[in-house]
Amino acid sequence: MHFDHVALASYDALPALDVLVGELGGTVLQGAEAVGFRPVQVRVGDAARGMTVELLEPFRVDEDDFLERFLRARGAGPHHLTFKVDDLAAELERVRSYGIEPVGVFLDLDDWKEAFLPPKLAHGMVVQLAQVSAALPPLAERLRAARIDGPFGLPQWWPDPPPRNLSTATLDRIVISTPTLDDATHFFTELLGGAITSADTGAVDIEWPDGECVRLVRDEQRPPGIQHLEVSASGAPREIVLSGTPVLIQADSRPGAPR
Repeated sequence: MHFDHVALASYDALPALDVLVGELGGTVLQGAEAVGFRPVQVRVGDAARGMTVELLEPFRVDEDDFLERFLRARGAGPHHLTFKVDDLAAELERVRSYGIEPVGVFLDLDDWKEAFLPPKLAHGMVVQLAQVSAALPPLAERLRAARIDGPFGLPQWWPDPPPRNLSTATLDRIVISTPTLDDATHFFTELLGGAITSADTGAVDIEWPDGECVRLVRDEQRPPGIQHLEVSASGAPREIVLSGTPVLIQADSRPGAPR
């Protein structure tokens, strides 16, 4: 199981896209138009460190208004986490063995299959499980191609963002609040394949093989779900909001990192 991206939803993805590229040095990887929504994905980091952010906005809502309904009910903010799997049918049987019934199961196409774990069963978040038949080149190759030739995906529905800041920031982790830390830890490790890298009585860090990381924080005062994103970047520590999602930016502590 591969942690692919975190998705943020808003009525207008372009302000967040401009910040991710122009201020944080992200690379636009790909985008598309689909029924009910249109996404654009940005790598915040490089092939060795960082994570991918998918920005969503409503599109063709007369055919499917799921994202429009989400925004009306909740406003802009985190929408889902996506995990790619090799065999979705087998994964769904494994998920059901944990007493979780997936929703929105779609297995009809060879090139794209998906299912969702709803927030009530996924600790405050929507979790998408997806199977893609086409083999993608390694991330380093896709990043290099995107920076030279532009992003993959037609049509390019978004206008070109500002020039990419060459001082690349890194999305280090997604911080998730939960009142039931042990249960959430079990969900992200046993069910979604992460590994614990550090833990104490109030927080657990969980990572996947390519370095994607979530931090689960015990918090009984707020609803469960994504609390904020944490980014390392040059400049002074600061907090910004992207598509309704708080982003805490801290100074990059790596040796030789720009200041």
